Amino acid sequence: MQTLIDILSVPAIVVALISLVGLLLQKKGTADVVKGTTKTFIGFLVLSAGAGVLQTALIPFGTLFEKAFNVSGVVPNNEAIVGLALSEYGTTTALIMFFGMIVNIILARFTKYKYIFLTGHHTLYMACMLAIIMAVAGFDSVGLIAAGSVALGIIMTLSPAIVQPFVRKLTGNDQVALGHFSAVGYAVSGLVGKAVGGKNPTSTEKIHFPKGLGFLRDSTVSIALTMAVMYVIVALFAGQPFIETELSDGTNFIVYALTQAGNFAAGVFVILAGVRLILAEIVPAFKGISTKLVPNAKPALDVPIIYTYAPNAVLIGFFSSFVGGIVSMVVMTFTGGIIILPGVVPHFFTGAAAGVLGNATGGVKGAVVGSFVNGVIISFLPVFLMPVLGDLGFASTTFSDTDFGVSGIFFGTLANYFGSIAIVIGLVIIVALMLVPFGKKASSTENEAK
Repeated sequence: MQTLIDILSVPAIVVALISLVGLLLQKKGTADVVKGTTKTFIGFLVLSAGAGVLQTALIPFGTLFEKAFNVSGVVPNNEAIVGLALSEYGTTTALIMFFGMIVNIILARFTKYKYIFLTGHHTLYMACMLAIIMAVAGFDSVGLIAAGSVALGIIMTLSPAIVQPFVRKLTGNDQVALGHFSAVGYAVSGLVGKAVGGKNPTSTEKIHFPKGLGFLRDSTVSIALTMAVMYVIVALFAGQPFIETELSDGTNFIVYALTQAGNFAAGVFVILAGVRLILAEIVPAFKGISTKLVPNAKPALDVPIIYTYAPNAVLIGFFSSFVGGIVSMVVMTFTGGIIILPGVVPHFFTGAAAGVLGNATGGVKGAVVGSFVNGVIISFLPVFLMPVLGDLGFASTTFSDTDFGVSGIFFGTLANYFGSIAIVIGLVIIVALMLVPFGKKASSTENEAK
């Protein structure tokens, strides 16, 4: 069972297998199959390596922030909460993940929502959360796995659909989708961008720098310098003794801060390189899946695939979302109850994407306001999610992204007020609605994005 978890939770393997199947279905030659599969596999490893470098640089920033401003509370982090939960829910998580992927393919085949969710680690996280919620709701054994799998398949299918109108506007085509469980936040950012951007919004990528600051047009340089300023400021507040004794192993605290800022910029650079490599291979390979198994299917890929479209918006979105998290934390401090600290990792990955999509609909204003709203949403949703997670609701961490919050609160509320039978009825109704042919007219969300 652990082998199954390992295979299905590694995006590089999952997407490489999808690429292999797609190329074989197109009856490509051996050379093309080997090249396409290998480059897809390597591309995801490059992307994962970049994400790892980013997280390595971001985690100390969160520690410094807590020390600098003397705050404590719950830090939303998917990896942390899943790590706590898998010891008890590992087997059911793996089975829900496996059968949920099958449900996703079936729904994509027989409904108008033609999205195959390929972000393996997010699928694992959602499967884990659903295993917890279904167990708390009273399901056991086969019922728990069945309910969790259907719920996961539904979420995997609908999440990309929610945000696809905005991805389509950003990319100018309908070839790929976004497979990242923060679609609600991204869609809200896109709608907010449309509301605040005006008729002719100025893109973040057209910001005019003075000639003397022309080097800031290079996204790698601007990211490195901006993060250096942030790290140094927080390091000064945290204090030299704390950093050099607890974090840097004696390295000068300013040098340590500058190094972490550089690591952050390096991680972004590596991610963008991996994205370009993946898209060059997965889209052509996916045509085999589209034509043979699921006509007109779209691969829903991890969130960094959209970063290349607006690198400036990535940084603006991160900052704005983080500010939204800080404002939310202050509000919670004064109102009492649970305090959600701004987790740097979720605010970067979701804030950056919210900034890119907010920029697509509303330019600079859309990027700033849309990602700020995203930061507020991912700060307050965990407050309502934690009570439905049973004993894990009292941990010092919880699930971070919007789709986890929305899905968990929905199924948890059904169970709390109406019992497990309400979840079964809810799943049946949702699947039935998905199967109803509404024709080819654009949905209201699609119209809002236009």
